[in-house]
Amino acid sequence: MAPSPSTTPDSTATTPGTAVIVTIGSTTLRGQLWDNVAARDLATRLPLTATFRDYNAIEKTTHLELALTMEGMPVGDDPSPGEIGWYAPTSDLVLYYGDVGYWNGIARLGSFDSAGIELLAAGLRDVSVTIAPADG
Repeated sequence: MAPSPSTTPDSTATTPGTAVIVTIGSTTLRGQLWDNVAARDLATRLPLTATFRDYNAIEKTTHLELALTMEGMPVGDDPSPGEIGWYAPTSDLVLYYGDVGYWNGIARLGSFDSAGIELLAAGLRDVSVTIAPADG
């Protein structure tokens, strides 16, 4: 069943915002956080280093103690592999490497180089990830 119009993802979610460097283990990738309220909130917390754990062989997640703001964000979304997301119900920052489909509570925050998809899929169950501004 398709989401109702009130739950359709915001088309501005992929507007370029903050360039970031995503380091997965010892591999450095380019990425970006988009220009939406939740992504801007995450950008204020960078650099961030955390252990991301595999979840259902389609994503890596890490819990953040302080939730990202969701004011004005769609109630859900359908992230693609290679995207950075936020799962509000559990306060988890997510790196998607598989297709999860639409879920209420997901906010799409940005993306990372496609090389990261294969790296996350083939890599360790738990992996250290750093997300940092590209300019420093």
